[in-house]
Amino acid sequence: MGLLNGKKALITGVANKKSIAWGIARTFHAHGAQLAFTCLESNIRRVKKLASQVDSDIIIPCDVQKDEEIEHAFDEVNAAFGGTLDILVHCIAYADIEDLGGEFIGISRSGWNLALEISAYSLVAFARFARSLMNAAGRGSIITLTFNGGRKVVPGYNIMGVAKAALDMSIRYLAYDLGPENIRVNAISAGPISTISSLAVEDFSNALRITAESSPLLRNITQEDLAGTAVYLASDLSGAVTGEVLYVDAGMSIMCSAVRQHRKWKGVSREE
Repeated sequence: MGLLNGKKALITGVANKKSIAWGIARTFHAHGAQLAFTCLESNIRRVKKLASQVDSDIIIPCDVQKDEEIEHAFDEVNAAFGGTLDILVHCIAYADIEDLGGEFIGISRSGWNLALEISAYSLVAFARFARSLMNAAGRGSIITLTFNGGRKVVPGYNIMGVAKAALDMSIRYLAYDLGPENIRVNAISAGPISTISSLAVEDFSNALRITAESSPLLRNITQEDLAGTAVYLASDLSGAVTGEVLYVDAGMSIMCSAVRQHRKWKGVSREE
């Protein structure tokens, strides 16, 4: 028996096979969930090919900057899933490339608004439209992706750090609003992981190296690590967990720079 047998899930943010959202979709399918996807119109063909691997033909174009497209997407989900929805996975984030790297102080008003609208407000908008379908199901789980750059300075992450901070606080307010309706809202804070988007982050390869050398587990994380945590948050096993950020980062969030250096002084490495 899969942990998600009979559950209906909407997955957002799949762009390619390296997407975290795709890793979650594959694992949800393995645990028995029925899947639907939203993506940008330009990604429809690519997502259709991937979705066929998890027995789904429900691929809905949606630009999250347009409320009417979000509403239409949920009308399609309503029709495809018979009026109910159990799980929403929000894996949407974006900032202009010129706003990543360099000095944060140079962020433009338009760059600020764009990053926060797509990366944080879209969760609120999706949750609002998912609410009635989850009420019809009797419960729901909303999961989003965040990063420690929303809590601490990660040089070059810049406006995305501010957007993730807004996202983190949004899950808490949403959890408070929706808790009486048995709808839970949580986030997974992922450690560095190679995706197409990560290529835009300044000195990303160094972040991978530091995690592999200094994290308690002495390794980087995988799609499977993140997907397993998403299954937990989507399933009844986490029925009393809401408003939380779960760190899946090989333990890096517990470390300080001095401890990382101490591990190097002791000569500990991945090859040990």
